[in-house]
Amino acid sequence: MKLRSKIHLYTSVLFALLLIAASVTIYAAFSRMSISNELQQLKAEAQHAAADIMQRTDRLAIEELLRAYVPLNGMIAYVAQGDTPLVVTSASEWQLSKQTLQFHSMERLEKIELNQQSYGFVSIPVIAASGEVVNLQLMISLRELMGLLRMLRIVLLIVALCVMLPAVISSRVLGSVIMQPIAEMIKTMKQVAKSGNFVRLKQAGRSKDELLEMGESFNEMIALLESNYSRQEQFVANASHELKTPITVIESYASLLKRRLHQQPELLEESLEAIHSEAVRMKAMTEQLLLLAKPNRQWQIKLTEFDAVGVVERTAANFEKAYGRQVELQLAQQGAVMIVSDEDKLCQLLIILLDNARKYSEAAVTVAVSQQADGCCIAVKDSGIGIAEAELERVFEPFYRVDKARSRDESVLAGGIGLGLSLAKEIAEATGVRLELQSKEGVGTTAAIHIPAFSAKSNKSELQ
Repeated sequence: MKLRSKIHLYTSVLFALLLIAASVTIYAAFSRMSISNELQQLKAEAQHAAADIMQRTDRLAIEELLRAYVPLNGMIAYVAQGDTPLVVTSASEWQLSKQTLQFHSMERLEKIELNQQSYGFVSIPVIAASGEVVNLQLMISLRELMGLLRMLRIVLLIVALCVMLPAVISSRVLGSVIMQPIAEMIKTMKQVAKSGNFVRLKQAGRSKDELLEMGESFNEMIALLESNYSRQEQFVANASHELKTPITVIESYASLLKRRLHQQPELLEESLEAIHSEAVRMKAMTEQLLLLAKPNRQWQIKLTEFDAVGVVERTAANFEKAYGRQVELQLAQQGAVMIVSDEDKLCQLLIILLDNARKYSEAAVTVAVSQQADGCCIAVKDSGIGIAEAELERVFEPFYRVDKARSRDESVLAGGIGLGLSLAKEIAEATGVRLELQSKEGVGTTAAIHIPAFSAKSNKSELQ
């Protein structure tokens, strides 16, 4: 059974049960109240008659009083122990005189059934003038009240049937309204599976409810799938394109060694150097490709509060030891600059920028740390030949490299593999910092890391 049919069936059945319960409750309450009122009125009449009859001792006088108090549609009786009851009935209820009357020592007030008819019955113990205890019993027909209750049952049944029709229709409409976004989602999923295109749900004009939340979550999931799929496609395309060259070089030199190593031993050093160089390049390229293929949600960012100056000093010292290049530091005058970010990712970002500056500059690299009104800024400056303004935006694209003339030499790794700045951009977006690149041809390039102050303030509350 489809969900729409289940909603229609369950809501209709539930509404029907509620309607039946309400109708039964109304009928039961009204019936109980009406019968109770009739019995109370009958009891009041019996008490009023008993006040007069208890003063009489003569049976003829008592019988005359009974005729005066007999109900229009009932019976009145004077019942004494061991004596024949005095019974007076109305003309319409003469058959009640044939009933056998019993003496009751306690007061009784109830509804009874006689000859398939409903009657109200009351029996009141009375102390007669002679001192003995007798019963004054009244019985009244409830025919009119039962007819009224039958009419009420019919009315409630008709009302229930009349209400059920729009209720069934409304439950059908409700099922359609609830199922519409789900049906659209199913249709979109089938469209995505059939066409391979990542289609999103249209959310315009809907109320802020769980169905809208579900649609937004679906669109977020589609966006994530599209992003991951694009990354996968880009990774495969870039890897297959960029790895082809080093593999070809390694294969060529290996073949050359196999053919001519015995005749030309001097080729060994050249071939091994080329193979090693290409292997190192492949390793670096593979590591950066894997990092670029990882979504931002999987970077596992760990926010801590630390001194930006200390991180810059340690990173610069390690860089100088690794590459033998001088790094000049221009630190903030106030000493420590406390920030909230991911320390490891910030170090990785600094290393990428320092390495990029090293490749395109012979002079010392400068790293400046400054406290600004809108946060903290860490700038990496080189005095290389710079980047053309038209190429500034494109340098963040994977595998994009500017003209080889910018390189300090023509070796394979001198100009990099074109993934450094792309990876730096990914790290910056994942950690919530802004990466800015400024360059002028013939003067040099400045890469600035801006850590906003508001990020630090909001993240401090999370760390406490």
